Amino acid sequence: MTGRVFRLHSTLELPLEDVETYFDEDPDLPEEIDDIDITRRNNTLIIKALSDDESISKYTPTAQLKASVTETRVWEEEPPRAGGPQWMDDEEEEIPSELVEFACFKGDRETVLQNSALQYPMFRVLRKIATLSEKGTLTAITEEDGELEATRIVEGEPRPASIEVVESPQGAGEGDGGVNWRDNEFISE
Repeated sequence: MTGRVFRLHSTLELPLEDVETYFDEDPDLPEEIDDIDITRRNNTLIIKALSDDESISKYTPTAQLKASVTETRVWEEEPPRAGGPQWMDDEEEEIPSELVEFACFKGDRETVLQNSALQYPMFRVLRKIATLSEKGTLTAITEEDGELEATRIVEGEPRPASIEVVESPQGAGEGDGGVNWRDNEFISE
């Protein structure tokens, strides 16, 4: 099986605990991926593909998913609004909340899905993670076995997506909107 990722944009956010649970439960990984290595460096989560394929050199960096880890306060109820009447503060109890760490897969292909060896199989792993997310969107244009495929997952739900070829808004690359450096009067020879 072959595949490539041409474009990818992600705004996915999900609890770090959900990501860890997903990989702890030994999910079905694409056949090209033997195992997954998860590393956390400060506020960065790196999920790296491991392969037992002899044709991939041990010095070749395999594809990895990269997410930033942030702490967010999650309230059990609606949090109090700022600017409300001050006299109510004395009578109300504190609304229970907790700090939850979120894995945020945000950015384009080079930010979220790095390195080219095993990139398409790791995209398939990211696509599965996207279905677990309740917040954010994953959009991508990929190729598998010679066929282009559009992917769009919004808040965990796969949505219809299509690929449309449009004319470039710059006028098909004629270049008449830029600066002509050769004949610029402000540059002396």
